[in-house]
Amino acid sequence: MANYKNYKVWEKSHQLVISIYGITRDFPKSELYNLTSQMNRASVSIPTNIAEGCGRETQKEFIRFLYFASGSAHELDYLLLLASELGYIESETSKNIISEIDEIKKMLAALINTIKISL
Repeated sequence: MANYKNYKVWEKSHQLVISIYGITRDFPKSELYNLTSQMNRASVSIPTNIAEGCGRETQKEFIRFLYFASGSAHELDYLLLLASELGYIESETSKNIISEIDEIKKMLAALINTIKISL
């Protein structure tokens, strides 16, 4: 399988993790084991699943992990909306990050389709 670092979607999702950790650092301490933890875990899950999928033996397995990454991107999308509505993130910041997530979701879908065509 390919090196996960060669995928633009991995790089973009890795940068997203860095952004999310920066944002959640300022969340209330009462959210440390709740929303903060959930957002950090969902964000990390995206590039982690891409990397893990690259280590699998078959393309079908790789696709499975790309779907996991996509699911985590959708989860993070909602968590950002929630954090914004709770007043933990500025609306504009939330919109910008959600836009990045939307791009990652599109990139994952395109990669999945490309691999499916090659099967």
